Amino acid sequence: MTIMTKLENFLILGSIILFSVMGCSKKDTTPADDGITTPVLTTDSVSAISEYTATSGGTITSDGGSPVTKRGVCWSKTPDPQITDDHTSDGTGTGSFTSQLTGLDTNTLYYVRAYASNSKGTAYGNTQSFKTLSIVIYDSVFDIDGHKYTVIPIGNQFWLRENLWVTRYRNGDVIPKVTTDAQWKIMAVGAWCFYDNLQSNDSVYGNLYNWHALGDPRGLCPLGWHVASDSEWIELSEFLGGDSVSGGKMKSTGTIEQNSGLWYAPNKSADNSSGFSGLPGGYRINYGTFYSLGNVAYFWSSSDTALVNAWNYILDANNGKLNRNFNLKTNGFSIRCTKD
Repeated sequence: MTIMTKLENFLILGSIILFSVMGCSKKDTTPADDGITTPVLTTDSVSAISEYTATSGGTITSDGGSPVTKRGVCWSKTPDPQITDDHTSDGTGTGSFTSQLTGLDTNTLYYVRAYASNSKGTAYGNTQSFKTLSIVIYDSVFDIDGHKYTVIPIGNQFWLRENLWVTRYRNGDVIPKVTTDAQWKIMAVGAWCFYDNLQSNDSVYGNLYNWHALGDPRGLCPLGWHVASDSEWIELSEFLGGDSVSGGKMKSTGTIEQNSGLWYAPNKSADNSSGFSGLPGGYRINYGTFYSLGNVAYFWSSSDTALVNAWNYILDANNGKLNRNFNLKTNGFSIRCTKD
């Protein structure tokens, strides 16, 4: 073997040893597991169960070594709900939190569990189950056109759960249907319309009426019923806790954005605990233009304040109030009936 051959073999062997050492060194310097885990938490029992809402929450006892960036509860009609199902967002961090479940179906079994997310992922608490209440239905009535309405008790009163959508007075006389703006703003007698003049809005939101229609002595509501007066609206609001909170108890739940209701977000404080099921039917201004479907509900009272004005009540997507106002009788608002 020549000296050059020995040298070549030595160099090759050295390269192999150096590569091996470098390879081992790289492996040895790989960072160890960071020790972070998903959070540890439990789900609160479900309380304050109504026809459409419930209350739950959770307690996060460990963040897993990484801050909790999102927490809440999720629910579904099948076991082990995920955050891809309906869910709330109730802040960050560890500790206890309370969650309001809204937009539920009546008389339905639900599963709920708390969740918490950190940089490692999302963890869930134990699953709780509950069943929503059935709607208390006292009776049902029909108007002269054959439309059916559900009767609900609220305090000492009885209300129809749906907006009026009759097209004839109680004696059978036709109420004029007015579509054009020019004609609407000059009407001095009763008139009605669909929102945006679209019949598809009729069976959902009911009709919009000017005040002259409900002020007509021929009567709009089914026999034995009448358009609620200002004092009857005040009684309703006081029974539900006053104007500052009664609106939320009267609004239907859910939002358009979440495909769970007819109100635009945030539909603040809506739980429909009264069963009134107020819908955002919008209104027609006195000069004929339609406004705010999805945002507000305007209801006439039968009480006028002057020759041209009458009291009305308003539900709003942006707050939980029942607002009282007066407006020109030529506006088009929804109507609710209460029992004689």
